Amino acid sequence: MGKNIAVVGVGAVGVEILKILKERKFPADKIRVFARTSREINIEGQSYQVEAISEENFDDVDIALFAGTEGEKGASVQYAHKFIKKGAIVIDNGKDFRLKNEVPLVVPEVNKDEISKNQGLIANPNCTTIQMVVALGQLFKRFGLKEVIMTSLQATSGGGRSSAQSLWEETKNIVEKNKGKNYFNQLNKNRGQVKSSFSHQIAFNAIPQIGSFNQDGFTTEEQKVIDETHKIYRDDKIKISATCVRIPVFTSHSESIYFKTAKVVELEQVKEVLENSPGVVFSANQSDFSLALDAEGKDPVYVGRLRCDSSQKNGFWLWAVSDNLRKGAALNAVQIAENLL
Repeated sequence: MGKNIAVVGVGAVGVEILKILKERKFPADKIRVFARTSREINIEGQSYQVEAISEENFDDVDIALFAGTEGEKGASVQYAHKFIKKGAIVIDNGKDFRLKNEVPLVVPEVNKDEISKNQGLIANPNCTTIQMVVALGQLFKRFGLKEVIMTSLQATSGGGRSSAQSLWEETKNIVEKNKGKNYFNQLNKNRGQVKSSFSHQIAFNAIPQIGSFNQDGFTTEEQKVIDETHKIYRDDKIKISATCVRIPVFTSHSESIYFKTAKVVELEQVKEVLENSPGVVFSANQSDFSLALDAEGKDPVYVGRLRCDSSQKNGFWLWAVSDNLRKGAALNAVQIAENLL
């Protein structure tokens, strides 16, 4: 069963993929790591030799997990087809291929049957989408969905390692600068004085923009949630709307999700489905809700605060949290690879 695995990219997601391959004892005969430049890295006590990526290196790779940059100059656009040409199956974590008709967009708990339809390339959805479609996946299959309205509160690590570091540096600088002072009196005086990798200061703040703005006022991140959910569920009649907000948290996204079922359904039926949903840990106790800190470093999507919308029949609210680097990216990619075996 052993396969030769390539991990392309050693940023936050690439490192997480390597950790998860080891944790889950993935049956790999060889794991090769690629990036723009060669070097040695150490992850939790294990050394990996990083190879400079080049076409002639790809001969013995069975599965390639791409965790690098996106866009025309990104690794997957430049190299995915070269791996495929050499006989590998590529699992890409970026956005470049997700909406192409011939490329399966897969969350194993929801649509693993799509994996077998690959033509050498399988796409990993956006972290925000993965979390939501896992939380709602079995509800969709049992009752159908007419409408979904989601607000995400997203961790800084979703923007990469440098974005999470920016939160740390901003917070540290503000605290050190204001030692012995009443912080509330200094709050607005700090604005514009702190260097940030975000469009605005992220420390002690919330930014209702992730990605660039489209002409309709929605951001690219919000549009991903809509388009990717339609594709994964294979139902573009579901009315979906989203607001995505960056908050000063290092890891784990939180989502407030409103949904309306297509069939008439009672709260107890929804609870029963969530209790038996793969990849979901559900709490029926209203006060026993999960937090971003609870999800960090863990695999499931944690769901709680389920309640009826008193103003709408078949309308419900729930709260979901999940580690965006694990289930939102690296773990989902490794699960796809496991299903390939």
